[in-house]
Amino acid sequence: MKKIIICLCLSVGLCSCSIYKTYQRPEEAVALTDSLYLQSTKSTDTASIADFSWKELFTDPQLQNLIETGLRNNTDMGIARLRVEEADALLRSARLSYLPSVNFTPEGSISKAERGNTTRSYDLAVSASWEIDIFGRVTNAKREAKAVLEQSEAYRQAVQTGLISTIANNYYSLLMLDEQLSISRRTAENWAENLRVMKALKKAGQTTDMAVAQTEASKLSVDASLLSLERQIAELENSLSALLGSAPGNIARSTLAQQIFPDTLTVGVPLQLLQRRPDVKQSEAELAAAFYVTNQARSAFYPSITLSGGAGWTNAAGGAITNPGQWLFNAVGSLVQPIFNQGKNRANLQVAKAQQQEAMLTFRQTLLDAGTEVNNALIQWQTARGQLKLDEQQITSLASAVRSAELLMQYSSQNYLEVLTARQTLLQAELNAVSDRFTEIQGVINLYHALGGGCD
Repeated sequence: MKKIIICLCLSVGLCSCSIYKTYQRPEEAVALTDSLYLQSTKSTDTASIADFSWKELFTDPQLQNLIETGLRNNTDMGIARLRVEEADALLRSARLSYLPSVNFTPEGSISKAERGNTTRSYDLAVSASWEIDIFGRVTNAKREAKAVLEQSEAYRQAVQTGLISTIANNYYSLLMLDEQLSISRRTAENWAENLRVMKALKKAGQTTDMAVAQTEASKLSVDASLLSLERQIAELENSLSALLGSAPGNIARSTLAQQIFPDTLTVGVPLQLLQRRPDVKQSEAELAAAFYVTNQARSAFYPSITLSGGAGWTNAAGGAITNPGQWLFNAVGSLVQPIFNQGKNRANLQVAKAQQQEAMLTFRQTLLDAGTEVNNALIQWQTARGQLKLDEQQITSLASAVRSAELLMQYSSQNYLEVLTARQTLLQAELNAVSDRFTEIQGVINLYHALGGGCD
């Protein structure tokens, strides 16, 4: 017996190094984060735009109402919350595995042989069993359940940040389309005036039918673009309503000119992506869960020890039910050592190790994708700001050209058609500026989402 105990202690000591080992973030992942950002993006400042709550970044009250409605009613958000509740229940179940299981097992029987007496017996017993977690199976199952809970919570955060970004993107798309619709209507009015002038010039013999037809075709093209913009606005409103979990309808909104964002955007240090970005946290939680599944597969090579027992009141003598009963006690200890299923256990361990390596590769790729998204979003914002400054200069120059053309028409023989052409060029530049303004805002949203903003 003493030899058995000594062998058991040695086995525990040898296996505890791997079976009881807790998950540690791979050094490869930490080293990889240092090279995620471009040289122009790197900074030692830990301040980041992701530190803002979504209400601090998106200050438009009507957009805030839409985001709150979406977080409350969106279907994907509701499913994500339920997944967290499921994972939490599984973790509670895993923690209860440390406690013994207790069952109440009452039994009774009546028997009678031909021409014999009736015998009655009963057994009122409570049984209990408890697995002693020497080799870490229960511990690793609990740790896996905890990692799954962290994974579910990270998934909920990922759904939330994605939902906030999508609602904001759709909202600002609506504002951009509103502004483009307004400019296009002024463009249509300009082309209508242009067509009227061309017809007058043709009547005076100063232009041809071909020029009039080309002008009319251009006007019709602008009219068609108006209808297209109205359709896009209606479709986007319907999509946004579905995202908010409500029936299709008009979306209350402000204007693009009223939107205010920070003049400078900071991204912090790459290591913060590991703590803040939900999909990175989710991927790492999957890696941790796979790590503990591998530990469980190793535990299967070692014996399981279970203590069980029962106590109750019994009348096993078979006499009348009124006969006095007796207390019954029993206790059993069992040790199960796998012998003939070693091949199956080895296969399970090999599968678990392969799945852990897959999870590691997925985690690494998630980090790379995160760095790419941050770099792309920052470049998008910076480029759009540069284009917007050029647009403003171009609009200023074209507005001056329109004023000059109008003055020349009043005090010289310049044709009114040249004035209309100058106005048309100005309107097109304004359309380009609206598009670049939206791209700039979209860069802010994409960077906020790429850094893991909006989790809370």
